[in-house]
Amino acid sequence: MATRIRLQRHGKKGKPFFHIVVADSRARRDGRFIEKLGIYNPNTNPATIDLDFDRSVHWVSTGAQASDTARAILSYKGVLMKEHLMRGVLKGAMTQEQMEAKFAKWEEDKANIIGSKVSGLEKSKADADKARLAAEAEVNEARAAAIAAANAPVVEEVVEEAAPEATEEVVAEAPAAEEAAAPVVEDAPATETPTEEAPAEVKKED
Repeated sequence: MATRIRLQRHGKKGKPFFHIVVADSRARRDGRFIEKLGIYNPNTNPATIDLDFDRSVHWVSTGAQASDTARAILSYKGVLMKEHLMRGVLKGAMTQEQMEAKFAKWEEDKANIIGSKVSGLEKSKADADKARLAAEAEVNEARAAAIAAANAPVVEEVVEEAAPEATEEVVAEAPAAEEAAAPVVEDAPATETPTEEAPAEVKKED
C-alpha cells in the first residue's frame, strides 16, 4: 500500500488549519487516514507547526511520499535533514555521534534564523503601533482644536469714540459753514411812499 503524508483541512471558511496525516494515497483528502503526525496553522505569523518529530522521521524513512506543502513543513522542522543524516550513518559515511553533532548544529542555526525573524516581526509590529498612536494623537489634537474654536466666545469690535477736541472743532466749524451757505441779501432801497399833493386852493373868482 502506497502511503502519503499530506494535509487534511479543518477550520472555518477563511480561517483554515490543517492536520498533518499519513494516509493511503487512494483515500480522499479529508477521508480516512492511518496516523496523525501533527497540526499546521497558517493563520499565525510565523505559522504554528506542532509535529511528532520521531514518527515523522519513521514514516519518511519507510518510504512515505509527502505532498508539496507537507514536504516544505517536514523540511522546515528538520525531518528531512535527520532522515538524510540517518541514511549517511547506515551507509557508513559518518558515525552516530557525528550525525547527532551535525543535526544539533543545524537545529541551532535554524533556531537563530527563526529567532531573528520573530524579533523582526515584533519590531515591525511595535513600529506600526507607534505610528498608529502618533496618527491618532494628531487626529485628537486637531479635533480638540476645532471644538475649542467652535466654543470660543465671539468678541465684538468696539468703535472708539472721537476725541472731545476733534468734536469741538467740528462743532465750531459748523456755524461758519452755515454762514457761508446762507445767501447774502442786499439792503433793498427804501421806497418813498408817495404823498398826495394837497389840492391847490381854488381861487375864488371875483
